[in-house]
Amino acid sequence: MNYDVVVAGAGPAGISCAVALVRRDPSLRHRILVLDRAAFPREKPCGGGLTGHAEEAMTALGLELTVPSVPSPRAEVRFWDWRREVTLGRPVRIIRRGDFDASLVAQARDLGIEVRERAALQDFRVEGDGVDIGVGEGGTERIRARVLVGADGVGSRVRKHLNGESDGTPIRLFRLELPAKGAWRSDAMLYDFSPMTDGLRGYLWVFPVADDWINVGLMHDPGAPLSGGDLEALLRRHLDRLGITLPRAARGWPAFGYHPSAPIGGPHLVTVGDAAGIDALTGEGIAVGMEQAIVAADAILRAFDQNDFAFRGYARAVRQATVGRELALDRWLARLLYRGGWKRWLSLVLLDERMLELYAARVSGTLVLADHKRELVWALLRHLGSPGRTARLTRASASAS
Repeated sequence: MNYDVVVAGAGPAGISCAVALVRRDPSLRHRILVLDRAAFPREKPCGGGLTGHAEEAMTALGLELTVPSVPSPRAEVRFWDWRREVTLGRPVRIIRRGDFDASLVAQARDLGIEVRERAALQDFRVEGDGVDIGVGEGGTERIRARVLVGADGVGSRVRKHLNGESDGTPIRLFRLELPAKGAWRSDAMLYDFSPMTDGLRGYLWVFPVADDWINVGLMHDPGAPLSGGDLEALLRRHLDRLGITLPRAARGWPAFGYHPSAPIGGPHLVTVGDAAGIDALTGEGIAVGMEQAIVAADAILRAFDQNDFAFRGYARAVRQATVGRELALDRWLARLLYRGGWKRWLSLVLLDERMLELYAARVSGTLVLADHKRELVWALLRHLGSPGRTARLTRASASAS
């Protein structure tokens, strides 16, 4: 069977790409196939925060939030006994990914888009004027498409093809959802950097979820090697410090941060979402994937208009879009914070009032942080001229040890 576009992966990025194509060209609705190895709803480990950028992308795509969510109007940042709370210009909505992803699949089907569940991309070959694709067990079903969109997550076959099977070391994330049971009552999103004194290069989160549950987890940068057991122990220990007991093991999963020079497109191929890279500073993937999907849809439509499927300009288009500029900036900030002298740079994040305000506005979607690089540079200069800030953080770290 022949299609114009096959999308491998029915998560937010894949569905958003298919929906964007149909919104721009309704005649494509019966010429697109979305594949996914799972059946929806399916479990997906994720913090579940819909930031302002995610809401903007959904509005642009004509998608609606149809599942329960908890609006979080505040963010709390902690480092042991030090804490700071910031008000978000627009609340972040915390959802359960299983429900959210299933709702997007349903909305895509309402538009006439074919979404096939329990149908994994097994293999593919770029040949001639398109892609020969194997679907299902052993790849025995063969279909053909002019464009294959790799929205197939961190283990993406399309990503590996473009990268020559060289993916590097992934970011590590662990996540679990559990009843609050009175241990935690807050509508704020907690970002706790205390575990950095124990070797974590990232943060621990506690987010409110519907029905009086909480979503807990941590993110770890690959610059410092820690085993899964190490990370699980860190999560358990520091949640216990907050009065939260893990009833069972958290689920871990890898993810790759976005790199501006990484190949995310090639002849008849583009990648979006986790396959193209998430935010290396925060681990955010939902908004990132949806925004990348809109750029990808424009590139695909241009390919059909010009009959040029090389996608030579796709990576540049992503870099120049708001999502790419924000991801490139966050990659730089992540390297400073997680791979440099972390106490120096963490003290900037925690103790410079304007830095927290800027990042809160970015999370809200009321500001594009990449458009404020001059202000970020001034914040860095102020910080370098205030060595007492780093000393305060060092004392807080020492007193907690």
